[in-house]
Amino acid sequence: MNRPYTFINVAMTADGKIDTAERKGAAISSKEDKARVDQLRAEADAVLVGGKTLLEELPKLTVKSESLREGRIRQGRSPNPIKVGVVTVADIPVDSDFVKAGETRVVIFTTSQTSNEQIERLRSHGVEVYTNDAPRVDLMKMISTLKEMGVDRLMVEGGGTMNFELMRLGLVDELMMYIAPMVFGGAGAPTPADGVGVPRNTAIEMNLLDVVRWEDGGIVLKYKIK
Repeated sequence: MNRPYTFINVAMTADGKIDTAERKGAAISSKEDKARVDQLRAEADAVLVGGKTLLEELPKLTVKSESLREGRIRQGRSPNPIKVGVVTVADIPVDSDFVKAGETRVVIFTTSQTSNEQIERLRSHGVEVYTNDAPRVDLMKMISTLKEMGVDRLMVEGGGTMNFELMRLGLVDELMMYIAPMVFGGAGAPTPADGVGVPRNTAIEMNLLDVVRWEDGGIVLKYKIK
């Protein structure tokens, strides 16, 4: 399949949580890790999030460093990567940071469960909306559309359900994980890969490419998905 080179980046606790059980976007990354993430965004053509992350956090998904933005401009690119949201019902405010923050294209993949009025509202504010006439967004079609749009390097920033589905479908090349020296606990707290899961005999296998240990006590793992 002709698709972008796709990598998932997550920050998680030592007990494998990407948020607390409250699911309010708890801070996990250290200052050093935030700089690493900013560099990854600056190198990507697009940054993607799933529906729960999109609707609950309304993320900016912009490049924070002015020098990194300027570097993109010198390369003939927009200051920020394309923002991509994948959501069954796109009830996202048109004045949210996801839509308004930063100079770049904003793209939403959704379903016919999103009202025509909301789709037109988003489009009137410059959002490019792609609709599937199905219960859920077709991720294979979505990833192919992104490639057609010129996305060669795609960064995925969760959440756990989106991460798992993309990996399950064989659409992910790398997994990068910052592990923070803290524990959240909570059986209901989200993890880097949620969703329905797979049995042991079909586990998604990976090769470890790199390990970096930082002075903040955290480590960064980089895996190549087989």
